[in-house]
Amino acid sequence: MASVNPFNLSDSEEEAERRPNETVDTERSPSDGAPGPPPGNPFSPPADAEPPTLLLSSNRTSPSGEGISVSAAATSAMAGSTEARVSVDVIAAQLLRDQYILTALEFHTELLEAGRELPRLRDYFSNPGNFERQSGTPPAKDQVLGPGGPLNRAGSISTLDSLDFARYSDDGNRESDERVAESEVPSQERKNFKSSPEIQEPIRPLEKRALNFLVNEYLLKNEYKLSSITFSDENDDQDFELWDDVGLNIPKPPDLLQLYRNCGTPLPSPRDMVDVSVGVDFGDLPGNCIAQEPPKKPDLSQQQQTEVVQELEYQISLLNNEKQSLAEQIKKLQSEIQTLKRTVSSPPLATLDLGTQSKSNLSSSSTTTTACSTDPLSVPPTDNGQYLDIRGVSEAGNDPTSVQNTSHPQSHNKLKSQPLVQFDKPNRKLSPVFQQALLSFCRMCSDSRLGAEVSRIADSEESVMLMLGRCLPHIVPNVLLAKREELIPLILCTACLHPEPKERDQLLHILFNLIKRPDDEQRQMILTGCVAFARHVGPTRVEAELLPQCWEQINHKYPERRLLVAESCGALAPYLPKEIRSSLVLSMLQQMLAEDKADMVREAVVKSLGIIMGYIDDPDKYSQGFELMLLSLGDPSERVVSAVHQVFIPAFAAWTTELGTLHTALIPSLLARIEKLLNQGEHGLDEHKLHVFLSALQSLIPPLFAVVLQNAPFTSRAKLHGDIPAIEVTRFPRPASPLQDVATIIGSREMLSALLLLYDHQLEHEGTTGWDSLLWVVNQLLPQLIDIVGRINVTSSTCVHEFSRFFWRFCRTFGKIFTNTKVKPQFQEILRLSEENVDASAGNGILTKATVPIYATGVLTCYNQEEDRKLLVGFLEDVMTTLSLSHAPLDSLKASFVELGANPVYHELLLTVLWYGVVHTSALVRCTAARMFELLVKGVNETLVAQRVVPALITLSSDPEISVRISTIPAFGTIMETVTQKELLERVKMQLASFLEDPQYQDQHSLHMEIIRTFGRVGPNAEPRFRDEFVLPHLHKLALANNSQPTESKRIDIATQLFEAYSALSCCFISEEVMVNHFLPGLRCLRADMEQLSPEHEVILSSMIKECEIKVENRGMSDAQGSMSIASSLVGEDAKTKFLSKMGQLTTSGAMLANVFQRKK
Repeated sequence: MASVNPFNLSDSEEEAERRPNETVDTERSPSDGAPGPPPGNPFSPPADAEPPTLLLSSNRTSPSGEGISVSAAATSAMAGSTEARVSVDVIAAQLLRDQYILTALEFHTELLEAGRELPRLRDYFSNPGNFERQSGTPPAKDQVLGPGGPLNRAGSISTLDSLDFARYSDDGNRESDERVAESEVPSQERKNFKSSPEIQEPIRPLEKRALNFLVNEYLLKNEYKLSSITFSDENDDQDFELWDDVGLNIPKPPDLLQLYRNCGTPLPSPRDMVDVSVGVDFGDLPGNCIAQEPPKKPDLSQQQQTEVVQELEYQISLLNNEKQSLAEQIKKLQSEIQTLKRTVSSPPLATLDLGTQSKSNLSSSSTTTTACSTDPLSVPPTDNGQYLDIRGVSEAGNDPTSVQNTSHPQSHNKLKSQPLVQFDKPNRKLSPVFQQALLSFCRMCSDSRLGAEVSRIADSEESVMLMLGRCLPHIVPNVLLAKREELIPLILCTACLHPEPKERDQLLHILFNLIKRPDDEQRQMILTGCVAFARHVGPTRVEAELLPQCWEQINHKYPERRLLVAESCGALAPYLPKEIRSSLVLSMLQQMLAEDKADMVREAVVKSLGIIMGYIDDPDKYSQGFELMLLSLGDPSERVVSAVHQVFIPAFAAWTTELGTLHTALIPSLLARIEKLLNQGEHGLDEHKLHVFLSALQSLIPPLFAVVLQNAPFTSRAKLHGDIPAIEVTRFPRPASPLQDVATIIGSREMLSALLLLYDHQLEHEGTTGWDSLLWVVNQLLPQLIDIVGRINVTSSTCVHEFSRFFWRFCRTFGKIFTNTKVKPQFQEILRLSEENVDASAGNGILTKATVPIYATGVLTCYNQEEDRKLLVGFLEDVMTTLSLSHAPLDSLKASFVELGANPVYHELLLTVLWYGVVHTSALVRCTAARMFELLVKGVNETLVAQRVVPALITLSSDPEISVRISTIPAFGTIMETVTQKELLERVKMQLASFLEDPQYQDQHSLHMEIIRTFGRVGPNAEPRFRDEFVLPHLHKLALANNSQPTESKRIDIATQLFEAYSALSCCFISEEVMVNHFLPGLRCLRADMEQLSPEHEVILSSMIKECEIKVENRGMSDAQGSMSIASSLVGEDAKTKFLSKMGQLTTSGAMLANVFQRKK
């Protein structure tokens, strides 16, 4: 349809001038798609029509969309013209305006039959869009004076005006292109004003029914069946099965999800715009018609009029704010114009800017000044930015010598010489004023920020950067968070090349605040951009522009932002001035390491500190680096400590290697701290600190070996050409990170391979003369380490394990030749396997120290060849023999078996050692072997237990020496605790039963003590059947027999062991029969002993007996109530099953869901 309103009688500006009180807004009013129709418009009223009434057209601002009469004279004019004849066109307009469509159709038919076709009605009824579209809503009672909309199916107020469902048509056409919207900001503010809760109309009954239907539909589609049942029950007057039950004569609207997804889309509203093809302006109606039908407004309440006034006042305040902001923009642009004018020696050659007028018009009006923002180099025009600069083009064509010359020659030197733009001039004689007036109909926007940017094209790199600097701050907030990393190249390029420091700072601030909580990939992208920026601008600008952004966010509330700062410090380290690297950046990272609560931030700080250590060159910072290493090693987070070993320590060691202080300062400092820790640990060693220092030493082994190779006598003879054999895969332990790989430290695997060949040859044939670094390792480091090992507690499995791993990595790194010729001799010198080396009285001989297990598990297991295994077996056999014959503590041997037993590779080897003890001639050695089996059983698979362990134990259980037989009892108990094979368990059970029931053992006090101790240890974890049928009955017998023990010392020993056993077994589940027959009688027998021997134990035993008796009573009561509880549970289950089966039959039908819980009639 045409964009001309056929009902608008304001045909010209002259007619508007005749109505000075009528508001005319040809640019912004939604009711006027264009200036009025030309005089020859066939839809214009007859010439004899009465002049229209004076009206205030407030369609743009009034919430009700009505026109409001403001002239009292209009009423008298209408009253005085009652006798005038009304034209048929006016009647038709009135019918269409009031939506009397059927009446208008009948009127149109009668006119056709009479041969008087009316163009207005013909065009209306021939337009299918008036009857097919669903975008309009019929006028409610508060919209009597509003513009007419298209025909809708509902002709009353019974529509969902507030929901505006009708604008969602099935074909998706929202007809936004046929609407003339208002300016953007006032429209948005008006929407906010309309949606404010203070003026929201109460919900209508039909609206409530429609919303109820949509809510119930949503609940069903999303599996909220119970909620739907409850909801439909609360609205029992409505049938949720049918949309027609709602009572609205419109199609069913989209579901709630679709409405929600489209709620943010700026859709046209009937109050904001009008269909230009059928809208009726009140000016269409002449005075005589209005006089006959006064425009009564019975439904316009005082409250609605107040709302209109409030909105108008709100619009005024918005416009005032906009006026102030525009005034500030004008001042800013005027200063920019003055600045740029000073840099221009002559006007531009050819421009297409929006107007260039004489400088005298600069202050003519605020509108002309605003238009200057389109081009700061042009003079303010007088046409309010609507005319193309025709004079500028023509003058430029006449004066080809007027070439732009700025004070920035560098940017122009980078540009290629651009040809002059020439335009064909028409052979016409139009005056410039007429030409400019003609071109003013090319509608352009130059009175806004964006319009000003669009209207001027950058002509140099610098102007491009200036434009980007102005536009990016407005672009970034409107880009989705998930896609903002796409702006990083643009921001960085602009920040690199922008001439203004303030703008560059703003852009870098945007970069670091681009994403609220950047993920790993987004942070990597930002870091990549920062590095590219740093490479481009150099260290000075990195220090001045990038570092302040990091410093600002060092305490940001989001850990992802602090993580970005920590990572940036490391990434920018190579591009910073060295003074800043070792001062400001180091201090920033140190502060974050000490204060940040997030583990991932401290981890990144440690990695960045490692990078800083790779670039620092100030020797005075060594002590600060050492303290940072100790601080980070003591961090409670494992991921932080892991980062220390992977990054920081290798980088710090590389720096100390260059300083020559790795083996003269760093390693000795750690050893001194370990010794200090051992000296202070008389009352308990701080194993955590020991682990910290020892792990740091372990991470320094690869750099130390690299120092040995690089300072060897043969280093200068290393050659890379020729056939160099590849390094064996198992030559070095697996490094914790690439920085701990010796090949990485040396420089290449080829160089390392060449050095290793010379290293092995030097050690094997030429010796260590003149090899200072290796001599320090052999003569100072190793003796100090062996001394430290001898001072740690052998019963601490953690310490033994840590030092074993250290020596294992140490020996594997320095190689087999070094281990065999330098390490083993020093240990063997100390561990002289003789009885003189064991102080049996004090138990502090070297064979009782941790040196034995660490040498066995850390040195002798480095290499797994046959001779190495034989050496390990021989050493363990000698230690076992020596300790047994010396009656020394077996802690060192036990520690060796525990450490080696953790690896299944050594199980066969350990069984070989123990079999040596089983067949030894000395009963002391056989006793030791029997006790070692207890340690080995837990880690050995059941096949080995059945084939190797049980036969050896049965052999020992029939030993002539009673002490050997007693020594097998703990191992038998451990088997009962860990093995599941029934055959093995029966064999062990028979052997234990022979110990208890054989008359020869009745008076063996030590045997009874060992059995009771073993029962107390393995009983809670043993098989319940074994515990109920074997352990508890025999404990009862032992307790009963102890009541008649004549020797008081033996009686108290047995009673004490029985007390410990019963205390452990009381936590187990014991059947009522066993509780009554064995457990309680045994406790009572034990209480009888304790009454005489230990009254304090007697109190505890009485309490235990009372608790057991209560348990027995409660079980009897629970059994009596069991049948009742079972019956009740069956009833409950039946009801539950019925309910769930009923729910399982539900479908998505709203009516069915509503009827589930209805009362039966």
